[in-house]
Amino acid sequence: MPLRRKLQSLTLTKQKNYEKSILNQKVARTRRQRGYQWEDTIVKRFNSAENWKAFRLGSPSIALPDVLAVNTENSTIFTIEAKSGTSTSLPVPADQIERCLEWIKTFDIYKKRKVLLAFKFLSKKRIGVGEYENRELREYFKIWDESLAITDCVCTYEGKFFTKIEGVRKEIFLKECKMPFKTKQRTSA
Repeated sequence: MPLRRKLQSLTLTKQKNYEKSILNQKVARTRRQRGYQWEDTIVKRFNSAENWKAFRLGSPSIALPDVLAVNTENSTIFTIEAKSGTSTSLPVPADQIERCLEWIKTFDIYKKRKVLLAFKFLSKKRIGVGEYENRELREYFKIWDESLAITDCVCTYEGKFFTKIEGVRKEIFLKECKMPFKTKQRTSA
């Protein structure tokens, strides 16, 4: 049944709810596509770097990191949680950091094992529903500090990193990872 006819057959309230549902589905699909594209970009960059191999590990419903990157020559492994978006901050849930840590602990044959949090702030900033303004594209590759308690956290467009413990927002300082490929990295102030 064509969308117009379907909408005509619904009451006004149901029609608005249906339209909102369709919009939410489109927004969710766009968000997922941005994430997949960012993961794919990271994999391609690692695979183009000498001695590196990277893989996307699967869908978000599986308890896996987004990307696994290894360099057997340097005995290095990275588990990577990738976040991309148009907002001024990108959140990382605690369970995603935890699963990345579990994976690097599993591969104890590697001498250097790190959890990376990869953030891409797109060159457009969302200012309203369907409204954007231009800004500089920025990428950050933060190394998770294993001495920190695992909590929900967020990276800002400026590259600052915050955690929320017992409802209190606190800045934490994570080192920027020097990547084996060219990035749009910007050091935090």
